[in-house]
Amino acid sequence: MSASSDGSPSYARTPRTTPTRYKDRATWEQEAIHAVLDEAYICHLGFVADGAPVVLPTIYARVGSRLYIHGSTGSRPLRAATAEQGLPVCVTVTLVDALVLTKSAFNHSVNFRSVVAHGTAHQVTDPAELDVALAALVDHAVPGRSGEVRPANAKELAATAVIRLELDEVSAKTRADDAGDDPEDQDLPHWSGLIPVTTVHGAPVPYDEAVPLPAHLRRYPR
Repeated sequence: MSASSDGSPSYARTPRTTPTRYKDRATWEQEAIHAVLDEAYICHLGFVADGAPVVLPTIYARVGSRLYIHGSTGSRPLRAATAEQGLPVCVTVTLVDALVLTKSAFNHSVNFRSVVAHGTAHQVTDPAELDVALAALVDHAVPGRSGEVRPANAKELAATAVIRLELDEVSAKTRADDAGDDPEDQDLPHWSGLIPVTTVHGAPVPYDEAVPLPAHLRRYPR
């Protein structure tokens, strides 16, 4: 961990976390990276299996500067990411904030916030750490939920695996610009602008009417 020019905590820059295009949109500041990771629900886990690239969507949770990624004990990345050897991975998370519509087809774009993390993932085998990881995975979606449900039993734990990735080589990239029409397109009779994109959470729908809505769901969304 290092510090940015204003003294805020930042992750170290590396060739893999430094974009070759639009470098001004990149940041290594810890706060910005953690904010994206904490807001999104799904990550994409990339790795190489049998000489071919594989990318899997899955749930995850951040605890400090560590990502816990959920999987099954039968899945390929979980079998390969042994506690000793580990598995080289690339984890990506993306939030879409707006569709950017311009007068020309070429300049259409998307406003987004994204995080890319590189490193070697290891399977979590310590029972105490696994308890922390599994609780974090549940609470990532709904804070406080893990304390309001039945914990996993032995059979469920045997079918569940979690891999750990340290956030050592990570960066964020953001586009938050207006529609950029070329000067020669300004007078064209086509609409241009932004269409904001947001995630909306509806009211909880109970399956068991006899159980009152708990406090952690009355406070939802997070």
